[in-house]
Formats: sequence, structure tokens, C-alpha cells
Amino acid sequence: MNKPRKDPPRARAAASRASVQRAAAEAQPGQGKLDQGSHGMVRQAVAVILANPVMIEAYRAGIPGNGKAFPDGAKMAKIHWNPAKNQYFPDTTVPGTLHDVDFMVKDSTRFSDSGGWGWAVFNHDAAANTFTPGTLTDQPPQGNDAKCGFSCHTGVKARDYVFTEYGKR
Repeated sequence: MNKPRKDPPRARAAASRASVQRAAAEAQPGQGKLDQGSHGMVRQAVAVILANPVMIEAYRAGIPGNGKAFPDGAKMAKIHWNPAKNQYFPDTTVPGTLHDVDFMVKDSTRFSDSGGWGWAVFNHDAAANTFTPGTLTDQPPQGNDAKCGFSCHTGVKARDYVFTEYGKR
């Protein structure tokens, strides 16, 4: 069992910022890391969903549509931006300021009480260019444990708690 981290808030923020930067850096075009884009349902947002190679290979194998669960080690990140109008084509919505970054990590041992998934959200403060963990005042509310996304994802339990469809190429 992992002990809770007792890093000071500034160290946690730096670590979360580094995690976000690593996730974004992995999403190089042509590398198979970019899963798909979406337009937010919970809030109006522009989003890109990223997946690691374990998740991508599981999707290619037909998971979750084939009824199987994603393997341990599968990871997803969803980056949300506030929508903005394209200055050259005003009918087009493009990413504006960064809003938040969400994560899903499959580890059936560590997260056995939440369908095998751990969830996290980090809100972005544009003025300070920092990330902070989601809170219960967010919409939707986010606890500071790895189960913050569990209640929202129970509606897709038959899909191993994953809403995202894999965009066929």
C-alpha cells in the first residue's frame, strides 16, 4: 500500500506541472499517442485526449467494445482549453487559455476500490501559470483522492469505465 505523499504544496504543483508537460510532450503527431479530440460535455471546452502506447494497443485490440478490460498500465490524459474564436475564421472554435488537465491510470491493485482506475484533475491558473489539484467546489466536484472520477464513470462500467471511443484511422 502506498503512503500518502507529504510534499509541500509548491513541490506538488511542480510535480503535477512536470507530469502535464510530460504527457503533452508524448503526444507527438505521427507517434500514435494522440487519441482524439472532443468538445466538452460537462463544460464548454476544447479538449484533446492523449493515450499511452498500452492504451492505444488495447483500443486497437478492440477494447472495450469486445467486453475486455483495459490492461494495467493504460493511461489517458485529457487537456481542456477554454474555447476561443479563430481570429481569421470567426465561425471556428479553437483552444484559448488552458483550463485543466485530467488523468486516468489503470492499476487494478492500487485502485481496486474504483474499478481499477485512478483519476486526477489539475486546474490551471493562467495568471500564475500553475496547476492545483481539483476541489469539491469544481464542476463536477473533484475530491483529492484517486477516486475523483469514479462516480461520473460508473455509467460506463460495462466499457471498463472509459467514455472515450478510439478514432479509427
